Amino acid sequence: MKRMTKKSLAVALTGAMCLALVGCGGGSKETKAETTAETTAESGAETTASAEGAVDLNALTLDEITENAKAEGHVESVGMPDEWADWGSLWQAMNDTYGIAHNDTDMSSSEELQMFKTEGENGTKDMGDVGYGFAGQAISEDLVQGYKTSYWDSVPDWAKGEDGKWMVAYTGVTTFLVNTDQVDKVPTSWQDIREGDYKVALGPLTGGNAQGAFIASAYAFGGDMNNLEPAFEFWTEMAEAGRVNTLDITQANFESGEIAVGVVWSFQGIPYSKNIDQYNMKAVVPSDGSLQNGYASVINKYAPHPNAAALTREVMFSDEGQTYLALAGAIPTREDFEIAEEYADQVISKEEVANAVLISDADAYSAACETAKTRWEEEVAPLLVQ
Repeated sequence: MKRMTKKSLAVALTGAMCLALVGCGGGSKETKAETTAETTAESGAETTASAEGAVDLNALTLDEITENAKAEGHVESVGMPDEWADWGSLWQAMNDTYGIAHNDTDMSSSEELQMFKTEGENGTKDMGDVGYGFAGQAISEDLVQGYKTSYWDSVPDWAKGEDGKWMVAYTGVTTFLVNTDQVDKVPTSWQDIREGDYKVALGPLTGGNAQGAFIASAYAFGGDMNNLEPAFEFWTEMAEAGRVNTLDITQANFESGEIAVGVVWSFQGIPYSKNIDQYNMKAVVPSDGSLQNGYASVINKYAPHPNAAALTREVMFSDEGQTYLALAGAIPTREDFEIAEEYADQVISKEEVANAVLISDADAYSAACETAKTRWEEEVAPLLVQ
C-alpha cells in the first residue's frame, strides 16, 4: 500500500477531528477558573495564572476550553519539535482546525522542567513532553497543572498522574537506527554491539532517550531497573574501547553521517529512517534488551496559554492524534483505540514489541534513571574521548 505523506494524512484527519471533538464532554462541574473566552479575548489572548497557581482546567467543559483556546490563539511548547513522534502533524492540525499557531523550543526533559521552574510565575512556555522518569519531579517540584481530557477513563492508570498533572499519550520501544551505507552488518541485539566494532551514540544521560537506552542494555545482559551493574560494565567497556559516540541523537547528526549507529526510541528511529535522504537507514528493535516506555505530556503551572495547551492534549489523545503517533512509530496509549485498517500495515506490530519490557512504575523508573545519570557522570563520562 502506498504510504500517505504527512501533509495528506493531516488533511484527511483534520476534518474528522472537528467532528470528533465537538460535543465531547470535559468537566461537568461549574467553571471555577477566572478566565473565560470573553475575558481571554479582552486580555489579548493571554491567560495569566494567579500568584497562587494555575487556572482549574478540569473545572471547564471542553467547549469552554476550545473557545478559550481559540481566543488565546497560540501554544508555546518545549521539547516537542515537528520530527519527534511527528508532532508536526499535530501542530498543523491545531492550526488548521482551531487557528492556533505554535512554536517549539527543543530541549531535553530536564531542561524543560528547569525552564518551568526558573521562569515561575513569569512563564513563557505552555507545555512539554518529558521522559516518564521525570513525571515525579514535575509534581514534587509543583511545576505543572492538571488536565484529564475527555479520554481519561480509557488511559491506563500507570500512564496518568493525579488530576491529569501528567499523561502519557504514547510509548515507544528501544530501537537501533543504523546507517547501512556506513555499517556492513546491521546489529540486531546488544550482544551484536558488544561483539562488533560499532561506535554507538545514545545522547546525553541527562535526557530521557539516553537513560532509556542505558536501562535497556541492563536487561540485555541480565540486569533490570534494580540492578544496573550489567549496563555499567557494558558501557564502561565501550567507553574504554573508544566506542561511545558522544553526539546527541538528532536527525541532523544522522544526516551529516556523524552517527552510524544510534540508540533511539521507535518514534524517532522510524521517522528519521524515512526522512533522511542522504543515506540508507534501517531501524531495528533489539532482540535482547528493549524497553516500551512513554513520554509524559505536562502543562506548565504558569502557562500563558493554558487552554490552548489543554486542547492540544485533548487532540493528542483523540483518534486522530493517536493515529499520528502510531504512524510515527509510537504505540498509542489509549486502551480503546484501534488503528484504521488502511494504516494497519504502517505501524509497529505486536510481534515487534513482544519481548519489550513495559515500564509502568514511574517512581521506580525515575529512581533507576537518576542512578544511571549520576553514576554515568562519575564512572563512564571521565573515560570518554571528547
